[in-house]
Amino acid sequence: MSSSPSSSSAPSASPALSWRDILLTALAPAIWGSTYIVTSELLPPDRPFTAALIRVLPAGLLLVLFTRRLPVGSGWWRLLVLGALNIGVFQALLFVAAYRLPGGLAAVLGAVQPLLVMALAWGVDGRVPARLTLWAAVAGIAGMAVLLLSPQTVFEPVGMAAALAGAVCMAAGTWLTRRWRVDLPVLALTGWQLLFGGLMLLPLAWWVDAPLPALSPTQMGAYAYLCLAGALLAYVLWFRGIGRLPSVAVSSLGLLSPLTAVVLGWALLSQSMTGMSFLGLLVVLASVLAVQWSASRGA
Repeated sequence: MSSSPSSSSAPSASPALSWRDILLTALAPAIWGSTYIVTSELLPPDRPFTAALIRVLPAGLLLVLFTRRLPVGSGWWRLLVLGALNIGVFQALLFVAAYRLPGGLAAVLGAVQPLLVMALAWGVDGRVPARLTLWAAVAGIAGMAVLLLSPQTVFEPVGMAAALAGAVCMAAGTWLTRRWRVDLPVLALTGWQLLFGGLMLLPLAWWVDAPLPALSPTQMGAYAYLCLAGALLAYVLWFRGIGRLPSVAVSSLGLLSPLTAVVLGWALLSQSMTGMSFLGLLVVLASVLAVQWSASRGA
């Protein structure tokens, strides 16, 4: 496995990105999109932090025990910060937003992540975003709004604040994972972040959620899918992608998560999609492709 990239100085974008790397990284948000159906249809209800805990903590332990690699020096506190931004704090804010907002509005607010990554790269690293990348990211937000919002959408302030804070966390985590040098292979890098993030979720699951009931085999299989696919595999692919692609390209791929959830809901659960919904879906896909194309040209 390749070691986690990132250095304390801002890395330059590769002039010729591999579309294989883009497709592998895109599998991560596609897997995350599938977990919405697994969570809503198969898991015991009203235990969001328990689901997040079971999803990330065992996966982190498995990877840490498998790799047997310890961070060195500043790697400890950097992984703690990254584990909070990418996993622990992000997951907590995500569930607060999910409980207070319609899923569509939470996804639209989360779609600002590519713009936030561009703002960080511009403000801290002095890298001015290409015009195509900037407008493609804006189009992604607009497409997500067309796809998911309705006139009945309720704008609840606490939920909106949580959704925006979650987007800031994920954007900062993506950017810092790329920027910082953590001298670990990608499996160990992923494992320590999942472990630290899971430990942060442990007290929330203990204090907030009700105890789990006796689980059926189907529910146990659903939790196993969340852990092995939704956390272990998906985050390994995600952090691998962060190491090989520009941060804005990776964050743009995150828009594929709600897209996958919508398509699977339509295909498997007969959830309705209007002509405007399909238009919004196409705009989001075009936005993601445009950002990847711009990044592949070194723009």
